[in-house]
Amino acid sequence: MNHDYILITPAKNEEKSLPAVLESVVNQSILPKLWIIIDDGSTDRTPEIISSYQEKYNWIKSLRLPEHPRDVCLHYAYVCRIGFDYAIKHCREKAIRYDFVGLLDSDTILEKKYFEKLINEFEKDPSLGIASGGIYYRDGNDLIWEVSASNFPRGTGRIWSKKCFFDTGGYALEPDAHTISNIKSLLRGYTARQFKNVVAIQTRKTKSAEGFWKGYNGAGRNAYYLCKRPLVVLANVLYLSFKSPFYPGLAYLIGYLSAYINREPRIQDEEIRNYFRKQKLSRVLRMFET
Repeated sequence: MNHDYILITPAKNEEKSLPAVLESVVNQSILPKLWIIIDDGSTDRTPEIISSYQEKYNWIKSLRLPEHPRDVCLHYAYVCRIGFDYAIKHCREKAIRYDFVGLLDSDTILEKKYFEKLINEFEKDPSLGIASGGIYYRDGNDLIWEVSASNFPRGTGRIWSKKCFFDTGGYALEPDAHTISNIKSLLRGYTARQFKNVVAIQTRKTKSAEGFWKGYNGAGRNAYYLCKRPLVVLANVLYLSFKSPFYPGLAYLIGYLSAYINREPRIQDEEIRNYFRKQKLSRVLRMFET
């Protein structure tokens, strides 16, 4: 198996986090063949920081989008999709070979052998379609694993095998595109895993970019959009309500109920609708075993 991969990173006003993220990638034991950083209309020094690295590394490219309010739902998927489409087209035109496709957020710092370790897992398991490391955050001198569905890869720091990426339709232009990708990979016979021994450190906790309330309110709306069963939603509400900072459970519930009351649009993909309609509560609860 070839170790070549391409990487996509969306960035908006990340002048504080981006330098460390850039350093963690340019110091990887296996470097990407191409890294596309999409500047989503940043108004801080993000463009200058990206430009300084482009001058040093010819495999780093950037795209600049018009200024737009930060949005971690559909607009985030739109930004990523632009990056993936551009990268794939560029590789085709320049005859750049790659066997893996990666996504890294601009607040995620990787250990030196991050991609090497994940690619090794694909070599061990031919059925593996998507993989990520574990997401950690710093608490003083300690690294704390951010509890998540332990059998599913995280959104940031994930890589797809090229075959899985295209077999599952690429990166969906939908809210919660990561979840959709995970599910489609499973439905097509791939496995999708998170490897906690492969370390990625987030400079801020998940869903905190715009504040936990807005982040988890959006997650509740996404749950409605994906047709998650009410019992599954309730289980998530209870889970979020019993861990610090506690109020995200309420934000999640309000987001779901608001979408329900307003009869907001729901995903039209029948594969995803059926998956969540049939999802068993016991399986959801097992996903959060640490």
